[in-house]
Amino acid sequence: MALLRRDSLVTRQLLRLVLLHTAWEVGSGQVRYSVPEESKHGTFVGRLAQDLGLEVAELVPRMFRMVSSGRRDYFEVNLQSGVLFVNSRLDREELCGQSPLCAMDLEVIVDKPLRIFHVEVEIQDINDNAPAFPVPEKNLFILETRRPDSRFPLEGASDADIGTNSLLTYKLSLNEYFSVDFQKNNEQRKSLVLLLKEPLDREETSEHRLLLTATDGGKPELTGTVQLVITVLDANDNAPIFNQSVYEVRLLENAANGTLIIKLNATDLDEGINKDISYSFSNSFNPNLRNMFSLDPNTGEVRFKGELDFENISLYELQIEATDKSAFPLTGHCTLVVEVLDVNDNSPELAVTSLSLPVPEDAPPGTVVALISVSDRDSGNNGKVTCSIPPNLPFRLVSTFKNYHSLVLAEAVDRERVSEYKLVVTARDGGAPSLSASSSILVPIADVNDNAPAFPQPVYTVFVKENNPPGAHLLTVSASDPDLRENAFVSYWVVERSVGEQPLSSYISVHSESGHIYALQPFDYEELQVLQFQVSARDAGFPSLCGNVTVQLFVLDANDNAPAVSPAGSVGGSPGPELVPLSAGAGHVVGKIRAVDADSGYNAWLRYEVQEPGAAGPFRVGVYSGEISTTRALEEADGPSQGLVILVKDHGEPALSATATVSLSLVESPQAVKWDSRPRSGSEGPLVDMNVSLMIAICSVSGLFVLVIVVYVGLRCHPGPEVMCGPGKATVVCSSEVGSWSHSQRQSRNLCVGEGTAKNDLMVFSPNFPHSVENGDKEKHQAMKPNLCGSVSEDVLFFMSEII
Repeated sequence: MALLRRDSLVTRQLLRLVLLHTAWEVGSGQVRYSVPEESKHGTFVGRLAQDLGLEVAELVPRMFRMVSSGRRDYFEVNLQSGVLFVNSRLDREELCGQSPLCAMDLEVIVDKPLRIFHVEVEIQDINDNAPAFPVPEKNLFILETRRPDSRFPLEGASDADIGTNSLLTYKLSLNEYFSVDFQKNNEQRKSLVLLLKEPLDREETSEHRLLLTATDGGKPELTGTVQLVITVLDANDNAPIFNQSVYEVRLLENAANGTLIIKLNATDLDEGINKDISYSFSNSFNPNLRNMFSLDPNTGEVRFKGELDFENISLYELQIEATDKSAFPLTGHCTLVVEVLDVNDNSPELAVTSLSLPVPEDAPPGTVVALISVSDRDSGNNGKVTCSIPPNLPFRLVSTFKNYHSLVLAEAVDRERVSEYKLVVTARDGGAPSLSASSSILVPIADVNDNAPAFPQPVYTVFVKENNPPGAHLLTVSASDPDLRENAFVSYWVVERSVGEQPLSSYISVHSESGHIYALQPFDYEELQVLQFQVSARDAGFPSLCGNVTVQLFVLDANDNAPAVSPAGSVGGSPGPELVPLSAGAGHVVGKIRAVDADSGYNAWLRYEVQEPGAAGPFRVGVYSGEISTTRALEEADGPSQGLVILVKDHGEPALSATATVSLSLVESPQAVKWDSRPRSGSEGPLVDMNVSLMIAICSVSGLFVLVIVVYVGLRCHPGPEVMCGPGKATVVCSSEVGSWSHSQRQSRNLCVGEGTAKNDLMVFSPNFPHSVENGDKEKHQAMKPNLCGSVSEDVLFFMSEII
């Protein structure tokens, strides 16, 4: 029994020791940390495992866990490192409010063996809350009669922080009337008052807007503000005041009844009924004046209600009062001085005399046009008169004496530009408002013969076909003259000159008034191609002026000349028949028809043909050369003689023609026949040359006009055995019998022409005859003998053919 008791005692002691050891273990596990509020997630708090004496490696095996007293897990332990860190945002004011101490209790539990540790984390306050007033704007109402040192309580600001972060100081915006006083009676009682330093005057400043700022003691400092709106309440301490003590008004003597003279304005700095004002005349006001002036008690309008007479009374003085409507009214005073002014009731009078009209357009500047006098019956400025005319006119006014002016020409005038001017002369006095009078002056400009007749174009060109009837109207010229009457009357005449041996007036005439130009005789193109003359236009002014124009008259050719064959019935140049040897072969030239046409161009281009082709037998005639040649070898059956009638026609419209009869005798002896193309007599040479000239002229025709290029050279063919005008040497015909234009290689072509009159419309081209048996030798390319007249380069001939 005693043993059992001893064992029980031992067991109790051991249990007591275990409990004591456990309690020591638990007590020794208290750990304290601190962390600022608003720390971010992951912020380091402390090395919890190390501070609790636990190994990091045993945290997981011993089932390390942490329990907080709050609903949220604000802290967490990293089991890999044993570090305690912030898990979510900490707001000390949210967790602990205004409590001075803010701490969170954590319990850490581990097993094997079971151990419990107490961890306390203090949340440190930071200055994250600015002072805040209850309202953003505070209205105060203070009577302007309150004395200095009066105190007005204010509600202070609050700060959610603690400690020094919540210690507030106050500051008022700079002003001369108010300040703030902040007193601490104890920790719980604090008083904030607004202190009046200087007397208030509502009339000076009716409202004061001040900014009250509260600043906490944190670092950095945070502030909060409230707008203090202090309204000063009125007291009747101000009398009405006029904006000036004396009013001076000028009134015209003809002012109408009821005219407003002035509207008086008095102000009272008070408010309410203290500022309502009533106007009245003073008690000392002359009763007689009450019938002339009225005063509205509410608006202060002073009106005239009688009649003013400047000559009777020129000045009135009125005493006026302004009284407020308070229980103890105050009064202000002013003086109204009304000056009566003389009225400008007379307009100026204006008179225009001594007009020098009309004004010649060549009058020099400074010429006097008119004299003007002005007057005004008023006096002073009302009687001072000034004269004026509109600007931008070639006139000006010159003051010659008091109230006298001269209207003179300021610059040259041109009647053709402006024929008359209408001036308005205005006389204006110096009154206010000014009065004026005006007078109109019409200034016509007289014409002077200063413009010569002018034609609309410098040259007139007219084309006239020859053989026109006498008196035919050719054209009309017209000149204009901007002057007037006789200065603009234009007459025409031709400027006389000689045309050849005749005067110009024998060809044309001009109508002196209409400008019609007529032909006095028919024109002959063969005698006159171009007639150039001048027509003069003269006006009837004094002195007269004239202008000239050039007229170019071109005479156009007409087919009025038939071909002329010379000599009649002759081929070889002798009056007898032509002898043709029977031995002559095909192509033998037996003679040549020579014909000329006095016309030009197509009208002078000649064509040769047998009038009756069936009777021509073995003969033919060159279409453009006029040469008679055999078409085949002659036979005795052709008979002893042949007669050919050759028809020569030009190319005019209509064509003109002539005929020539040629007698041919066939002989057996060839010695008896020697046909020579050289001239047989002195009169035949020019005919041959003329024939060549006509053939050249035919080649120069193109289109409607004959190209006038002088190629004809006055060359002559002298008799001699070396010279022959035929196809073997240089030839002046222009084409083959088919009429084709052509040119050959570069070589010199010689012109064989006579002494006939040169034509200025000729063109030379190289022939394109086929090589003949008789003339196929080298003579075709040899140069002519030195006794020939001259040569024309083939390049020139080709160039002229290209122009056509």
